[in-house]
Amino acid sequence: MRKTYRAHSSKDYWAQRWKNIPVDLPQENANVYPLKFALKAVNSKNDRILEAGCGNGRILRFFKNHGYEIEGFDYIDGAIQTLLDSDPKLKVRTEDITSLSYEADSFDCVLAFGLYHNLEEKDLHKAILETNRVMKKNARLCASFRADNLQNFINDFCANKPFRQKRKSELKFHKMNLSSRELAQAFQKGGFSVSKIRPVENMPLLYKSKFFRAKGHKTFDESLGRREGYLLSPIGNLFQKVLIGLSPHQFCNIYVLDAQKT
Repeated sequence: MRKTYRAHSSKDYWAQRWKNIPVDLPQENANVYPLKFALKAVNSKNDRILEAGCGNGRILRFFKNHGYEIEGFDYIDGAIQTLLDSDPKLKVRTEDITSLSYEADSFDCVLAFGLYHNLEEKDLHKAILETNRVMKKNARLCASFRADNLQNFINDFCANKPFRQKRKSELKFHKMNLSSRELAQAFQKGGFSVSKIRPVENMPLLYKSKFFRAKGHKTFDESLGRREGYLLSPIGNLFQKVLIGLSPHQFCNIYVLDAQKT
């Protein structure tokens, strides 16, 4: 377990980030995270789906546009308002994952990408218990969590460069990083049967270099990356395959967990 600290809190970070990104278009590429894994978790259009931490709506809007019954929440008011301004018919609202207002046994499937690692240990356990509470018996959970590994250590080292002169007491909790075993234990403790944990790339380390990005991605555009995936050039993909082949758990940046309420 390793904690990441920054000058601003996790909530302040997301509030500013969603403010800077326009409402997401539905994700288009079903071969990349997170849509690739969401589609595996959802069984049918009869499922009642909850997206926990829906942000600016790239997954939620994909499923809604394809006729699924989906609703979502986020703890950033601005993100929810942006979604409602774009489509007032969306079933979204502001919620706190540690204390949800949904009734127990409500959902067949919960999707939670990039949510839980924004919480420290005490709140993480509360959030997992609340997720379990609102799910039906045998309901499915697909969630991602930041990996405690070499790649994220490098990412944090580079990102923290402006803050190195600050004392630790001046910094605020940003994200939690867990090993795959710690992640499995956290959800098992919260009443889930964990079937699989995959090492996955969201934004590859090589994507930070313009040289390795795919054509059309040379100028960094987060909205494009969120819609199409953070795509690499052929040579970038080759180097990425070598890194992942050498050590998938050290050169991923997230784990994707599949679990079921027991």
